[in-house]
Amino acid sequence: MTNENTPAPVGRDREDQLSFGNPVTQFESMSAPEQHQEEPGLDVELTPFPDRGEESYRGTGRLKGRRALVTGGDSGIGAAVAIAFAREGADVAITYLPQEERDAQEIKRLIEAEGRTAVLVPGDLTDREFSRTLPGKAVAGLGGLDILVNNAGKQISVPSLQELTDEQVEETFDVNILAMFRVTRAALEHLPAGSSIINTTSVQAYSPSGHLLDYATTKGAINAFTKGLAEQLAPKGVRVNAVAPGPIWSVLQVTDGQPKEKLPKFGKDTWLGRAGQPVELAPAYVFLASSESSYVVGETLNVNGGQQTP
Repeated sequence: MTNENTPAPVGRDREDQLSFGNPVTQFESMSAPEQHQEEPGLDVELTPFPDRGEESYRGTGRLKGRRALVTGGDSGIGAAVAIAFAREGADVAITYLPQEERDAQEIKRLIEAEGRTAVLVPGDLTDREFSRTLPGKAVAGLGGLDILVNNAGKQISVPSLQELTDEQVEETFDVNILAMFRVTRAALEHLPAGSSIINTTSVQAYSPSGHLLDYATTKGAINAFTKGLAEQLAPKGVRVNAVAPGPIWSVLQVTDGQPKEKLPKFGKDTWLGRAGQPVELAPAYVFLASSESSYVVGETLNVNGGQQTP
């Protein structure tokens, strides 16, 4: 159940989610109002409130006994993954910026409501020392680690290359791909055979928007990182895969991730005619984390509402 102070999500209830519904109408085709939050933003202040699975995800024990670290697990896709993992039986550590504490506390409450352990690790992934020590902190709280979800990201819309500063490019690369190298390298000291690493990439890696030049470039790099690392680690029994979301309604969009005038039509150019909700990504991460995907290595699952990819 959602906290009484948390807005109701835009999705449907759990029974509707389990039915063979029409994907066009299964979630609301919303027209979000123009709005703005300063980075990093909060889900709790987002209008409409996204469906992260609070009422719409039911687990079946597919990750029972597993221990997961999710970066950016306080909001959006990361929050939906953390909720789903807990409902599938996993203990979950999440990392987030200190300014996102309100969102993180709600995800902690939802994880613990499933009888699972929740570990909160606030910090900045652009801090090299924090990135390197993050997996160890998760292990200390969880008692081990066998799932790593590299999900945290930075996305700022800039209309032209001339306006794209070196500082923004460097910070976007630092958050989106360089931190992924650091966190994953440190996590490998703890991940046994049978572990799973899942990286969040994007449809932007295949179909980049001109106003997201730096962001899209990092997502292409994540695809290459995923496939190369998958080849390295497969003989050791550690699988590496990725999930590529399309237009998903999250706080990332209102912290300058999209031009404000585009928010009312966000996601309406997909084949399904609507933006996706974070909970619609969660089953892809659960699949890749579970033993059901034991023969899936170096793959990217596209969850994008119908946008063409190679």
